[in-house]
Parts: sequence; C-alpha cells; structure tokens
Amino acid sequence: MRIVDSHCHLDFDSFENDIDAVVERAREAGLCRMVTICTKVSAFDRVLAVAERYDDVFCSVGVHPHEAGSEGDVSLDRLMELARHPKVVGIGESGLDYYYDNSPVEAQKASFRTHIAAARETGLPLIVHSRDADSDMADMLEEGARDGAYPGVLHCFTAGPELAARAVAIGFYVSLAGIITFKSAESIRETVRDVPMDRLLVETDSPYLAPVPMRGKRNEPAYTRHTNRVLAEVKGVSEAEMAEVTTENFLRLFSKVPPPDVSSGAVV
Repeated sequence: MRIVDSHCHLDFDSFENDIDAVVERAREAGLCRMVTICTKVSAFDRVLAVAERYDDVFCSVGVHPHEAGSEGDVSLDRLMELARHPKVVGIGESGLDYYYDNSPVEAQKASFRTHIAAARETGLPLIVHSRDADSDMADMLEEGARDGAYPGVLHCFTAGPELAARAVAIGFYVSLAGIITFKSAESIRETVRDVPMDRLLVETDSPYLAPVPMRGKRNEPAYTRHTNRVLAEVKGVSEAEMAEVTTENFLRLFSKVPPPDVSSGAVV
C-alpha cells in the first residue's frame, strides 16, 4: 500500500533525536509522501530544512491561529515569496481556534484572510485548522470563495456535518487524523460517512493524537496506517483501496508534489 501523511510536524523538538529513524519507519509502513507543516513563519527555515533533508518530505508555510497575535502581520507578499520554494506545497496551517484563548479572534481572522489570498494567488492548497469555530469558519471559507476559487483541506477534522458539507461544496477536502480511531469519536465517523471518497485524506498531526492502538505514545507518520484502517471501515472498503484513494486525492490536491515512482517498487 502507498499511504501519505498529509500533515505532520517533523520539525518539532520531540523528533530531534531520531528523525532519520522516524522517516525510515514511515517508509517501511508504506508512506510514500509526508508534509511537515509550518506553524510560525519565524520558524520556517527549520521546517524547510527537514523537507530538504528527505526526498519524500515536503512542507508548507504559514501561521497557526495560536500564533496569529504574535505573527499575524505576515504579509501576503511574504507568504507568496516563501511559497516559491520547490519544497513548499501548501499554505498554512492557518484558521480559527476558539477552544484556546491564545490569540485574539480578530487577529486570527485577519491572518486567515491573508492565507486564503495566498492560496488563491499561488494555487497551493490552504491547510485549515478549525476548532470550536464551525460557523465562522464556514462563513470565512465561503467569503473567500466569492473572491475566486482556491484549493484547501480541513486538517485533523473534528467538526460537525455542516462545516464538512459547506467546505466540500466549495471544493475542499477533509483530512482525518488519529482521533477518528478513538471510541469517543462516533460523531466524527458519522459525519465522514457522508463525505465523498474523492475528498478524503489521512494524516497524523504527529507528534500529537496517536491513534488506537498507539495511544499514549508519541505519534509519528508510520501510524497513518491505523487511521487509514479505521477510515476504510467507516467507508466500507478495504485498507488497500482507502490508501490508494487517499493517496490519489492527496496528489490531486497537493499538485506541486511529484508523484512517487512506483515502476520498480520505489517510493521516492
């Protein structure tokens, strides 16, 4: 099986001492592509260094909503400049997080609008973080689409059916992390049953949110296969079919990523 981890954080300190082993375990588990996600433009060089180190790892550029108060003044021109690098394949993660009070809401919204514009201008997918902000998020996504279409994905999906439906209606994808494997996540699984197969991705959001049966451990890209397994059960298909579908969906959305060479079993 070929699997893609569409969202991980390989630049975080918890991977510092064994990053080579983490990437190798991912490859052994069938991972053919990984995207390590930027949360602060001030730390972009570190994110990019990880992507440049491995042929099968790519990255994004953006400001997490938690950082919008301190880094939300990053300009559209700056995002577009950094996005020109061949290893940068997405914009974000950016969005709205009302669960924590880490940044003022208006700063989050202003930063998010800049990221939407960057996705539209570059054609790179917008990587969206949304927590406890379903109504405002759906409104902002649609507001952005009225100014012109742009690609995007709701990462680590934990929202309700309305946000999923409204996002899919403007062309977005929905990415599932390890939370879908949790016993408490039946409402998420129920929502995902109605998401079209051609709009689904899988991810880890590692080092966080390790899936069952790895809960309590540091999450890592190799564990994407556990999320893939549960998503396959939810959609009533085989693990192999789900892996192939989500990989093709990823390559369609993240069109700047070169497809893996599988002609001789290689994945790089």
